[in-house]
Parts: sequence; structure tokens; C-alpha cells
Amino acid sequence: MQLSNLISDYYLSFDFNSLRKETKVQYQYFLGVLSNTKVGDSKKLGTCKLQDVSSRVAKKAYEQWCGRGVSLANHTVSVARVVYNYAIEMETYSVNPFTGIKKRKSIRFLDTAYSDFSTRNIGLIAQMAYEWCQRLGDMRVIMWDNVDLNKGTMHIEQSKRRAEVFLPISDDLCAMLKQQNLEFGFQPYIAPRTKAFKGVYRPYSLYELPKLARRIMDSVDLSKELRLSDLRRTGTVEMVDAGVSMGNIMSVTGHANPQSVKPYMKNTLKSASLALNTRRGLTD
Repeated sequence: MQLSNLISDYYLSFDFNSLRKETKVQYQYFLGVLSNTKVGDSKKLGTCKLQDVSSRVAKKAYEQWCGRGVSLANHTVSVARVVYNYAIEMETYSVNPFTGIKKRKSIRFLDTAYSDFSTRNIGLIAQMAYEWCQRLGDMRVIMWDNVDLNKGTMHIEQSKRRAEVFLPISDDLCAMLKQQNLEFGFQPYIAPRTKAFKGVYRPYSLYELPKLARRIMDSVDLSKELRLSDLRRTGTVEMVDAGVSMGNIMSVTGHANPQSVKPYMKNTLKSASLALNTRRGLTD
């Protein structure tokens, strides 16, 4: 029996159908993550026979999921354990390869956002805004037409200055977007509200997005001073600290004038150390 067959049997079980509606949706999401995971160069776990998903394979899968968020990894392991325990109860299989996995602790915003289906798209908006140093307003309405997952590239025309930017997609974010495409690729927006209104999936408004994010931040005791709108600034300051040239920074942020980038150029120990170490390298 393949893992996908076991999951299908579980969906027909009393155990699954006695769950609340929102819990069913979350289980289906995490089992989708499980089924579509590739460990190394092997095929997807969903197409593997139960005996081929060893404790070693399960551990490697967990480590891969942790790269996308500890909470996502922990929830996927928990649901995988449930399905394998169901197989043991039904005498379909006798071993649960996910039993021995030690879960990591999760305290971060993204981990918490991704752990719940209802907030996952808020997490994705935040991750895109930080990774690409873009405004939340643009990320909440970004569409599938803006990304090429095969080439690993993204392009948008920014709403504020109408600047056009072309950016690479990191491997981790690309994997996340491919999974997102399986769930939301049927409609135009990458990260809309997770519930449709009159059959239509609409973007979060600029008013509700920070409020919903604040609830997540409060749940993990993050500072009241932190805001989602700081993510673009944080990413840009990190580029400055890393010694990225002004021209390259502007190609990411879309600024047309170097003066607009100057507010991001803070006097930090990291940037000062980089400057002095570079100077020493030139004079030694």
C-alpha cells in the first residue's frame, strides 16, 4: 500500500469525519505537505510504499519542513503520526516512522502564522515582503502572473512609484510558493483571504492585515513596537549592513533616487565593521 492510499482510507474513516470542519481543512493541508515532499532525489512520499517511509526518511522530511517553518513541520509530523496510528489500529501497517521525531520549539511569527490554515497567507505576505524588501500593499495583491516558478523569478510594478522590479525567488520561498499554488492556484492572487466571499477570494485590506498580524505577534509575545510595515525597512537595512552597493539596493527596492535610500543607511556596528575591515584590506 502506498502512503497516498492510506491517506485516502483515513479520509473515509470515522476518526477523520468526526473532526471539526476547520480541523479537517488543516489536516488536509498538512497531509498535502506530507504527500508532496521529496526526500533527496526520491519520489514524492505520497507515492512511496508504507515500508519505504522509514524513520530515517521521516527525519529527513521533518528537517526539510523545518526549513519552511518549525510550526508547519511540527503540525505535519503530528498529523502524519495520526494517520500512521490509524493504519496500526486497522492492522494495515505495524510501524509509525514519525514516532521518534523530537519536535523543535516554535516561537517565531512565521512559524505561528504558517501553523494555522486561517493565518497562513498572512505569514506568506510577511515572508515575501521581507525577502524581497517590498511594501505590504504590493505583496497582499501580488498575483500568480507576477511569478515564474520554473525560472524562480518575480516581477511587479510597484503601486507607489510605478517602478518595475525583477527579483529572484530563493529556493525555500519557491518551494513554499509551489505548495501555495497547489492550494490557491485556481484563482489570481497568491495570498488572498483563506475564505471566499460569495465564491470569490479577495486580498486582505491594508486595514485588516496589520490587525490580524498583531494578533499573531501577541500570541507569541512579540514586542508591541514591531509592525509588518517594518519588514521592507529591515530587509533594506540588512542589505546596507552587508555592503550591497546603492545601485543594487535600488534595483531591489525600486527607488529612483539615492536620497530615498539614505533613511535606511543607519550607523550600525556591522556596517562600520565592514567599512573598516574593507579599508584595512586595501591598505595591508
